[in-house]
Amino acid sequence: MIQVSNSSQSTAAEPQEFEPRIVAFLCKWCSSAGSDLAGVSRIQYPANATPITIPCSGAVSPMYILSAFNKGADGVLVSGCHPGDCHYMEGNFLSRRKLYLVRNLLQFIGLESDRFRMSWVSAAEGAKFAEVVEEFVSDLRTLGPQNRLAAQRRTNAAGAEGAEAVRTLKATKAKR
Repeated sequence: MIQVSNSSQSTAAEPQEFEPRIVAFLCKWCSSAGSDLAGVSRIQYPANATPITIPCSGAVSPMYILSAFNKGADGVLVSGCHPGDCHYMEGNFLSRRKLYLVRNLLQFIGLESDRFRMSWVSAAEGAKFAEVVEEFVSDLRTLGPQNRLAAQRRTNAAGAEGAEAVRTLKATKAKR
């Protein structure tokens, strides 16, 4: 289950800059190690990404991405091995083909496709991982918060409550 925490709290006295929440699916063989290298090398980059280590970028289902957005993520990053260097031979090629469709799906449901990003980061590229996260955070700040799916959930919930009220009213009238 994907949970996106809202750790940035603003006070009324000082408004804060929007801090995007990113869910990052990282290949355990390359990109996760690249993020670890960035950390042990003390490379500074925004802490906006919540890493989820996966066996291979090819294992990321479009449903995982939609679930992250549905739970309140402002952006989703999928990062794997460079093409041709996949531990599972063709996982990153599968990932690229499958996740290419995610951009079209996001546009179809009304989200900006720029809220989704794919990258190829090897275990030796800690600086590149930091750069990818910094650039993504900057782009998401420009886009602003992702509110579409949250608003849609509220509308659907209100519709469900209204439908339940109608069913209750009909049941009450039928008993008379």
